[in-house]
Amino acid sequence: MNFTAQPGRWNRREFLRTASAATLGALAAGYPAQLPADAADENVRATADTVIVLWMGGGMAHTETFDPKQYTPFEKGLDPNRVLSTFPAIDTAVDSIKFSQGLEKMAAVMDRGTLIRTYTAGDLGAILHSRHQYHWHTGYAPPQTVAAPHIGAVVARTLGPLNPAVPAFIDVGQRFDLGEGEELKAFHQAGFLGSEFGPFAIPNPEDAAAAVRPPEGMSPSRFQNRDEFYKRLVAHSPIGELAGDHQKQSLLRSLQNAHRLLSSPAAKAFDLSLEPKESYDRYNTGRFGLGCLLARRLAEVGARFIEVTTEYIPFKNWDTHDNGNTRTRELKAMIDAPVAQLVLDLESRGLLNRTLIVLASEFSRDMMMEGRPGQTVKDQVHVPQVIDELKYYGMHRHFTGAGCVLLFGGGTRRGFLYGKTADARPCKTVENPVVIEDLHATIYRALGISPKLAYQIERRPFYVTRDGLGLPILDCFAAA
Repeated sequence: MNFTAQPGRWNRREFLRTASAATLGALAAGYPAQLPADAADENVRATADTVIVLWMGGGMAHTETFDPKQYTPFEKGLDPNRVLSTFPAIDTAVDSIKFSQGLEKMAAVMDRGTLIRTYTAGDLGAILHSRHQYHWHTGYAPPQTVAAPHIGAVVARTLGPLNPAVPAFIDVGQRFDLGEGEELKAFHQAGFLGSEFGPFAIPNPEDAAAAVRPPEGMSPSRFQNRDEFYKRLVAHSPIGELAGDHQKQSLLRSLQNAHRLLSSPAAKAFDLSLEPKESYDRYNTGRFGLGCLLARRLAEVGARFIEVTTEYIPFKNWDTHDNGNTRTRELKAMIDAPVAQLVLDLESRGLLNRTLIVLASEFSRDMMMEGRPGQTVKDQVHVPQVIDELKYYGMHRHFTGAGCVLLFGGGTRRGFLYGKTADARPCKTVENPVVIEDLHATIYRALGISPKLAYQIERRPFYVTRDGLGLPILDCFAAA
């Protein structure tokens, strides 16, 4: 089913070439039949109906956010080997859990959450953000012989929509016309499952309302004519001419779904101008904060899977290759209030118990180490022997030996800490490592989906966790 990645081999061009080949293969694929899981797995009781993924694209340093270590303040002449955390630790609502400074509002709602400190990113050869993000979102390391579906597409295909008028999979905040847009497209799709299960993309939450209404001044009859004209264009496009019958029908169903949304009362959920100003302002830290507000409104009308991203752009946002401390301070201000408010709002509306919030990143960061102990990878960032400038103070290199995942709601435990990392460099996982198969199995379990569920493609099973081996972290769930 999958090729074996060779350390140092894969670069941007090879990633795109193999992803494109798999996508072309998906066009010709037939209907992917669902294969039954073991009877015991099929009887798992769902504890959540909706998943909201809050994606910190670019590599969020665990020791600067949810797993603080010894704090070393900046001073000229500082030895970088001494620096583990550039922010002091703060208390949370749970006595045994500390966060780092700048996350005070999230710290105040930690008594509603479960914190995993030991997510261990896969060994994928040379560390490329797009490859690790592909791995996180699909559960499979690229390249694949088939176009692997995004976890949101798997959920959409397996469970269907909660509200027939609302897209089951909605992606908020990521643009594809800058940076590594083509690499990101490789996993922001439904792959062999079919277009109807792919993401309804909203690059800017402030423009969400425009995405679900006809253009200004267009009459219903003209809009219907345009819809029919678009179907004819699709029929003469490469998809219409080259794709198999399943993919063609799936694309047409996706168009029908979008058309149904435009005429539904649920479309109002996309219009942030309808939110009371006081509530709007609580979320408004920028595009990500408003994305969290949009996610709450969409959860209220029955969206099944929503991803909101801080947006991955090379060397921007969490991709902190320089000015790590300064930029992380700004990023915390971007996420702290809206994430906490999302938790509180869902709770006050009686939705948190059935909504699983997952905050995660593709890997972590460290000042001195690239990769993880014992893993030889190319060093991509220069750190001087002595720190004389603030721009070198912070977490720059890619670190895959540990990372944090924060869970709220959806049947998970409240005020719970899972896993332990070392207090000295390298601040790696030392107890209860979590790999992507197990994290996905945990998300699927909340939704009542077996990690052994598979779809047949190319006459072989494609499991929703790699080879069906994912094991849910049962300790993270509250007792029934």
